[in-house]
Amino acid sequence: MGGRLRVLIAVDEANLVGVARTVNKRLDWLHIREYLASEDEGRELVECIAYVGLPPAAEEFADRRNKKMGFILWLRNHGFMVLEKEGVRQEAGHYRANVDVLMAIDFLDLVETTHPDVVVMVTGDSDFAYLADRLRRRGIRVEVASIDQCVSRQLRAAASDFIDLRDILNEAQDLNGNGRTRIGTADILEEEYAT
Repeated sequence: MGGRLRVLIAVDEANLVGVARTVNKRLDWLHIREYLASEDEGRELVECIAYVGLPPAAEEFADRRNKKMGFILWLRNHGFMVLEKEGVRQEAGHYRANVDVLMAIDFLDLVETTHPDVVVMVTGDSDFAYLADRLRRRGIRVEVASIDQCVSRQLRAAASDFIDLRDILNEAQDLNGNGRTRIGTADILEEEYAT
């Protein structure tokens, strides 16, 4: 194959945060993006989209929403395209903002306009197995990035390849502040993700 592979990355933000919490690590969003679209591997990043669920616009979620909006601003300032979905209040103090349908529909449109060679889905959710299959039928290589214990068998089987993020996450600082940290790391906001 001549030339660079055009790579489109879609990140299910809540899923990635869950993976990081599973291994007790902070997320280095910039390092993950660089790793998945490495120029050294002959890749060219077309776009990296983060699908983010927002706390509801209600008084009880005001602080959490403000923090999440700050995080979204950080992502945008660092070149991520961010697509948001308004959450719905659940039982006291919790909300649900499932971005799966938004991500699936949006992604079918994005591949039509950006024409990637490779799609990297940063999620482990089995709901994306059919999307992976649809993309592969269009001749697009589909890679799923997660850790082994957090990816569904259906999604892993539907993808062209699996990228284990454990090594790159192990390089990061743990949630207690121990270990390596890099400039450009966005701290995950633990209270945001207890939804």
